[in-house]
Amino acid sequence: MAAVSLTIGLVLAYLAYRICFAIVSKLARHSEDKADDLIIERIRLPIKWAFLTIGVSLAAQANPAIARFWGPLGSFLQPALLGWIAFNLVKALTAVLELRLVSEDPVAVRSSKTRIAVLSRLATMAIITITVGLMLFSIPSVQAIGTTMLASAGLAALAVGAAAQPALKSLIAGLQVAITEPMRIGDLVVADGHTGRVEEIRMSYVVLRIWDQRVIIVPTTRFLDDSFENWSRRNEELTGPVFLHLDPATKVAPIRAEFLRYVTEHPLCDQRSANVLMTEAHPESIELRLAMSAQTIGELWELRCDVREHMLGWLGDTMPDALIRHRLEVQAANARSSGG
Repeated sequence: MAAVSLTIGLVLAYLAYRICFAIVSKLARHSEDKADDLIIERIRLPIKWAFLTIGVSLAAQANPAIARFWGPLGSFLQPALLGWIAFNLVKALTAVLELRLVSEDPVAVRSSKTRIAVLSRLATMAIITITVGLMLFSIPSVQAIGTTMLASAGLAALAVGAAAQPALKSLIAGLQVAITEPMRIGDLVVADGHTGRVEEIRMSYVVLRIWDQRVIIVPTTRFLDDSFENWSRRNEELTGPVFLHLDPATKVAPIRAEFLRYVTEHPLCDQRSANVLMTEAHPESIELRLAMSAQTIGELWELRCDVREHMLGWLGDTMPDALIRHRLEVQAANARSSGG
């Protein structure tokens, strides 16, 4: 009799699951939004097992033998299924929000991606913690232990708080990064002497990808406790220099004219900034700073390399005396060595 009741409950639950998802899937197919299909696909499997669990629970109400077996097991599995559904739903909503990140402003996209990533991880951690707590609380022995330990809850709370201080600090730091946005996913930052793109922002650490494809792991708290450089906080429009160290007798005006001509015609220069300044003057050399600007950090790097190569080549062809050379004057050296 118990087997018959269990079979009927499972069959009815499975039929209800197929009918419900057939209706929902049909409605989703008529929708042009891909988000519906994504959410349905994510929650299909946990919902299926939830329906089967409901079927077993209904059979247990009709049959005492099933109830004796299902009672403790069902109270343990039900929180797990609810947590599974909530977990997949958060993942689906995260994917949907990232799918809808369409904007002409790359800074706004990075800002939204950072908030979505950090807050979804925070929600995931909360779901897992609550689910595990409810599952453990359904075990009678755990309930008894918890009731016994309530008398020393004050000391236990202090001990747990002291032990979990680093984890709580990292959790709060991750949440603060998501809210205040000192950096975002995709930003170019300089931290601990490394320059790289923010690839991931976790609750406890940040992943930087530097130019040679190495990965640098930096604790999240480091970005809040110490200062760091963010080269793309508002946008990636930067001004970068190229320094030339030349002979003090060099005429600056021709160099300035050639530099302005070259950067004006260069496709990577956005024309926001272009100038030449003598920033240092020493007895044996002068320093010229050639400043230029570009729309993105990558383009600025290429522009600086092109300008450096072009100006040194131009100086070598047009003004060779401007380049500093350390020469050995053979005749004067011979005279000194002979005492003349």
